[in-house]
Amino acid sequence: MAQKKGRVFSGARPTGRQHLGNYLGAIKNYVALQDDYDCVYCIVDLHALTTLDTTLEIRENTYEMALDWLAAGIRPEETIMFIQSHVPQVTELHLLLSMVTPLGKLTDLPTFKEKARMQPHNINYGLVGYPVLMAADILLYKADIVPVGIDQASHVEFTREIARSFNYRYKTDTLKEPQVKHTEIPKVIGTDGQNKMSKSLDNHIELALTPQETVQRVMTMVTDPQRKTRQDPGNPDVCNVFSMHKIFSSPQEVEMVNIECRRAGIGCVDCKKLFAKNLNTSLEPFRSRRNELAKNPQDIWDILHDGARRASQIAKVTLQEARQAIGLPD
Repeated sequence: MAQKKGRVFSGARPTGRQHLGNYLGAIKNYVALQDDYDCVYCIVDLHALTTLDTTLEIRENTYEMALDWLAAGIRPEETIMFIQSHVPQVTELHLLLSMVTPLGKLTDLPTFKEKARMQPHNINYGLVGYPVLMAADILLYKADIVPVGIDQASHVEFTREIARSFNYRYKTDTLKEPQVKHTEIPKVIGTDGQNKMSKSLDNHIELALTPQETVQRVMTMVTDPQRKTRQDPGNPDVCNVFSMHKIFSSPQEVEMVNIECRRAGIGCVDCKKLFAKNLNTSLEPFRSRRNELAKNPQDIWDILHDGARRASQIAKVTLQEARQAIGLPD
């Protein structure tokens, strides 16, 4: 087996069944990185608590997310996949890192201001300290690489700053500064043709939909906003459906749509039907694997618990090194 290039860490909030934006922006990359890196992937349920008004669905959402990750190709025999709260060392490291993090820095972060605007009724301490917990996730596992979209790169830089502050204050090199690895498709537009694909905006296409449900969702997609009828020439350059064709359709079909749309040789309905067909073909192996995995739900939980056991082995060492660097008694 070829020598691995280092360790990757990434985490995602348990949002339940995953959609195309999740897949193209993160999961596809998670799967590919396994070939070259030792990967640690975490379902960050503690992070989710900062914005949830109710936790009634958090267990089910965790299960559904894990199911989708495994169906997409995460290999638990070599990749550590686990639930954040199952490794309690992260909360202690979070506390230790908070001692070297200025409060003003946290409240000035654009991400905090955005979240505060979105939930003015629930500006809790956890929301303010969210980036510190995120840093603890990454630093606890001594990650070399963190795969993120362009809009998330600032979080990794914040983690690097915290690591430097900790190492400087306590005269140590315990915490490793991670590097950013940008995903190929950092932003996936939803069916509304304007906003990032999101469940909260109901502009998403779930991976686990039936073929018929997928067609229904695709047919709601906004195409060229200037095109009114099939007889009008279209502009694929501003059409979200065409951007999806580039990913899921053959080169010949992409070229056909590009040419025929511009001369009104193909209408938006037929364009979307072709995309839906190709999307369903592409997702068929995923759905087949998912259906098989779903037959034994306990296997999913066993994988997550085993991942937590393996993650804890790394976490305990890092936390002990951090405690020793600070000078805390054994």
